[in-house]
Amino acid sequence: MHYFRVKEDNSSVYTGHVEGSHKWGLPGIRNCPACKATWGTDTRAYPSVDLSPVATLADFEEPRAEPIEEYERLCELVRPFLPPGALLQPGAALGPLVGRAQGRFGPLVAPSSWALLVQHEALQKLQAEGLRGLNGCRTQLRFRQRNSPELLELELPPIGRLHPDCLPLNRKPPCPRCGRRGLTRPDDMLLDAATLPCHLDLFRLEDFSTVIVCTERFVDACRRLGLHGVTFQPLPMK
Repeated sequence: MHYFRVKEDNSSVYTGHVEGSHKWGLPGIRNCPACKATWGTDTRAYPSVDLSPVATLADFEEPRAEPIEEYERLCELVRPFLPPGALLQPGAALGPLVGRAQGRFGPLVAPSSWALLVQHEALQKLQAEGLRGLNGCRTQLRFRQRNSPELLELELPPIGRLHPDCLPLNRKPPCPRCGRRGLTRPDDMLLDAATLPCHLDLFRLEDFSTVIVCTERFVDACRRLGLHGVTFQPLPMK
């Protein structure tokens, strides 16, 4: 099996633009007691999550950093609502994508390097091809045009890692308290074959969540069906 990185197609004729954020999110961590870092990132998202039953919903509406004890408390409140295999991190995004959209959209849309949207009809075609693990979640995007498309956000489980051979030799281990790794993504990525899933055709890396990975099955189906809007960059593995 060959793998590819999914990226925005900057040469595309499509002019669609999305501006938004997810409805809820976990706070970042302020001054971790072990590594002293203040950090958080929304590059890991679970758009299928519905937190509306949570009584203290306001705790998840404002982006901010909190002491690690408060972050861990809030993690436990959302854990029952997460999809199978979900992994939380400080700043993780939850719930539907909310915002504005305008322009001409292709079948596939990458509003950022770590998010992937798909038009409803295109998702149905991909699922009919037997591709595995494609969960399209409704968005709450407001369009400034008539005949607006129905854009769904694909939920991308974090699984798979980069091979140690492409990472710095003098790298520090993750913080034992908050899990922060503090590594910059290498330009020349090498996938760790032993960590890649056998049951998914689309996912994001666990250790570098800005990287969306797909199988050659996904690439072949998109090309055969004429589903444009993204590019596919081959990723070697070891």
